[in-house]
Amino acid sequence: MIVPSSNLTMETELPRMLRAREEIAPEDRFVFHSSRMRMQKVTPEQLKGMNAQTERASLELADARPDVVATACLVAIMAQGPGYHCTAEDEITAVLRAQDAQVPVVSSAGALLSGIEALGARRVAVITPYMKPLTETVVNYIQDAGVDVVDSLSLEVADNLAVARLNPADLREHWKRLDLTGAEAIVLSACVQMPSLPAIQHVEDASGLPVLSAATATAHRILTELGLKPSVPDAGSLLDGGH
Repeated sequence: MIVPSSNLTMETELPRMLRAREEIAPEDRFVFHSSRMRMQKVTPEQLKGMNAQTERASLELADARPDVVATACLVAIMAQGPGYHCTAEDEITAVLRAQDAQVPVVSSAGALLSGIEALGARRVAVITPYMKPLTETVVNYIQDAGVDVVDSLSLEVADNLAVARLNPADLREHWKRLDLTGAEAIVLSACVQMPSLPAIQHVEDASGLPVLSAATATAHRILTELGLKPSVPDAGSLLDGGH
């Protein structure tokens, strides 16, 4: 996985989901490796600078001969304009193939969209840790993909390390601030840095709506690309094995 240098969450939540899956499907075992791209604050300038490091990070992972590569900074990709996840995935794929690493490439940005699609949702509500302008960027990106965002909540935390320190238990209350009129799913964390995994199943049970996050969507896409059943206990409907 390619992660921002200040990201602490994807290397926690994604392995946690894969370990939980091993408990119910011990025949499938996973190892996990990362390459980092420098980024400290979630600003357009630093996001652009981070994207410029993609080739170097991809080369490092190619040397490990992984079975799948995920790039895990959602907003860095979405900030480049609608549909950019396809470009980012293609660029990483080209670098890997040049090193004879013929493996699938996924992005958290693309995974979030495919996860919403897998749930059959066309109208969603979204929570982000971002300042409002970046949340608007994410909302516009999702809507450009044909999904209506009925409401969004910005927690307005600019420092990326501070985002990682947010208490996921607080999301059990934050979601109640959303106007869910017409919503068919909740994106509890449209950010790979904001922890949410411990709250996913709780909010799904409490709201009666399917709940996903950038992290659970990435896990779903990784498992699907590997040809494995996307099943992780207590991680929401997307990972119940039926999507």
